[in-house]
Amino acid sequence: MNPNDIKDLRKEFEAFTQAECMDGSCETEEGADLKDYPSYTEALYAKLVAPSVSGIYISRWDIKDIALEAGDSMAIHPRKRMFELLMKFATSKENMQLVLDALEKHMEEKIAIYTELMQSFPASSEIFQPKIDKGRKTMKLFPQIIEEYFA
Repeated sequence: MNPNDIKDLRKEFEAFTQAECMDGSCETEEGADLKDYPSYTEALYAKLVAPSVSGIYISRWDIKDIALEAGDSMAIHPRKRMFELLMKFATSKENMQLVLDALEKHMEEKIAIYTELMQSFPASSEIFQPKIDKGRKTMKLFPQIIEEYFA
């Protein structure tokens, strides 16, 4: 594939994305209140599991590993169902802290992989750096999650 073809494809995609996001629905709200969602499970799913927001894709196996590290055990189900089960485990402040600590560890591991890829393939920085930035921003929400739901 010709490098100009990739540039043209990127421009076409950006134009499409901008056209689709004219109403602002694609942009994440910087200070969105977690309590604006119908339930805290919905809010956390939107903030933590959506890779477009958190920068990190969390698979079903990742959720299973996070649950295991936090002290819960679960079978493989669809991602949303697994997250709901994880949130049922995290109904106390202590358990939620365990889940968030395990999630932070998982995200740091993914960020380390992204960083390694950026070092090995410098041209990939434009892809991975925004993911790293979103991941770090998401992890900064963790104290707010504890404060809003367990204070």
